Amino acid sequence: GLMALEADIEEPENSEIFKKYPAVLENHHLVEFLTDYLRMMLGGSLNLVQLEGLMEQELEEFVKTEHLAVHAVDNMAQGLPAFGIVAAVMGVVQTMGSIGLPPAELGKLIGAALVGTFLGILFSYAVVAPMAAAMAQRGELEIKSLFAVKAILLASLNGFTPPQACEFGRKIMFPDQRPTFKEFDEKAKEVKGK
Repeated sequence: GLMALEADIEEPENSEIFKKYPAVLENHHLVEFLTDYLRMMLGGSLNLVQLEGLMEQELEEFVKTEHLAVHAVDNMAQGLPAFGIVAAVMGVVQTMGSIGLPPAELGKLIGAALVGTFLGILFSYAVVAPMAAAMAQRGELEIKSLFAVKAILLASLNGFTPPQACEFGRKIMFPDQRPTFKEFDEKAKEVKGK
């Protein structure tokens, strides 16, 4: 049973089981979540309601932490156009100090002032905002994987067979990320054969 997994839980990076799943092993949050709760399961005498509550609290904190980083980057994206406007105003103020110059020279100064606005908008909408969106999407996928592990562990503790417990986790995944039952079954057989 679970006792056979003790060495794998304590050193997942050296575990032959974990090595079969490199994508899992690369995700330190997932490995930590899984091994922490498997370790608790090894300890025995678990109250399922308390365990589920603890998992919920941990996942809630993880979600908050993930959203903080995304929110910070998104706020920066929203603020960059304002920095561009400030740069433009500073350029116009500098241009006003040179008002006696010929129109060709003034045009260059005004053009330079407008570059600040353009750069603020460019970096906001073409660089930083897409980065925040990509971070949010990546975070949601990681969060979903943790919820899938939670579902699998709780189903297992409720007496479901390993394939049934895995089905609980499979059903939680986003539809475009979720393998079909057949694909999942074939992959499980392939890994089992290794």
